[in-house]
Amino acid sequence: MQTRTFSLTLAMALMMFPQIAETIYSPALPELALHFSVTPDIASQTLSSYFVAFAFGVVFWGRACDVIGRRLSMLAGLGVYAMACLLAVFSSDFSLVLIARVMAAFGAAVGSVGTQTMIRDCYSRTQLARMFAVMGIAIALSPAIGVLAGALLVGFLGYQGVFIGLAITSVGLFLYAYQCLPETLRADNSLPPMAPVLRRLMMDGDVWFSAVLVAAFNINLFAYYQLAPFYFSTLRIPPSWYGYSGCILALGIGIGAIVNKKLLARGWVYKPLLLLSGLVSTLGSIAVWRLETSPWFVMPMIFVVMAYGIAIPNILAYALRHYADCVGTAGALFGMLYYGLIGIGLASVGAEQALGISLTVSSIVAMCIGWWQTKSV
Repeated sequence: MQTRTFSLTLAMALMMFPQIAETIYSPALPELALHFSVTPDIASQTLSSYFVAFAFGVVFWGRACDVIGRRLSMLAGLGVYAMACLLAVFSSDFSLVLIARVMAAFGAAVGSVGTQTMIRDCYSRTQLARMFAVMGIAIALSPAIGVLAGALLVGFLGYQGVFIGLAITSVGLFLYAYQCLPETLRADNSLPPMAPVLRRLMMDGDVWFSAVLVAAFNINLFAYYQLAPFYFSTLRIPPSWYGYSGCILALGIGIGAIVNKKLLARGWVYKPLLLLSGLVSTLGSIAVWRLETSPWFVMPMIFVVMAYGIAIPNILAYALRHYADCVGTAGALFGMLYYGLIGIGLASVGAEQALGISLTVSSIVAMCIGWWQTKSV
């Protein structure tokens, strides 16, 4: 197959899409619960089920990219997502909304795994560092864009405005990809067997610790998007303010990324950075817990997401260092593992409906693993 250039603009759009698609939905949760007469904990489960389905999508589309090609896999995933959004728009029952969200997550997963695969196909090791640095900035901005857009759509059109907006966006992205997306699969590409790689991962303690850490820091981030809309509603804060709070979180992630870069330049290594992240996240989480009955609970979230910005790049770089011989398959399976854990964790968060406690427990888990790893050889 002929390989063409994968443009940075298209790569950024595809990479940002899954996170925007998730967080744009968050402001609609209170109205969704009211419209379908379900409790907040039931409405919140649409987010946890999203991550579980996303986990399976990562493996499915990751494998499909090697079997049927990158371009066809990407277009198929975007098509599934567009159909799911249309189903959600016309759903008259909450169970159909839940099914639509599961379908949407499964389709959206191609934006993450497919884009990363195509970038690795097209760019050298030196260029990859620059590409992923740019991607990191784009991904940090994605939640803020999603929350702000979601708040505006809910304000003007109600919860259905979010699904209509997502459907239009996914169709537009599908057409953009259909026109400009190259096939980057090499003719000599080999397909490593999945079972042996899975066995290696399941027997690797470092992989399990890394998956729990990725899940813990992501649970902290998405627990806010899961529960904060209901907190804002209870505190009678205008929905638009929730949209602006996404900008505060994006700022915190950006600060964390800058701090991480400076500490790495000063010679800090993985384990001390991990312990620092856990400590900062725990202190911020306790502050959120103490302030969650006032609008000021948003401010300490900066420290929680700053820890995310420090930790996540280092964990992802460290996790699969022994899997260079099968990095594509290992990456897809590792993604399924930690996205599954995120889904399970957010299901618990949704059931408890207690942001401060949830953040604190998750952060303490991360801090304890960080402390244990600094003590290990």
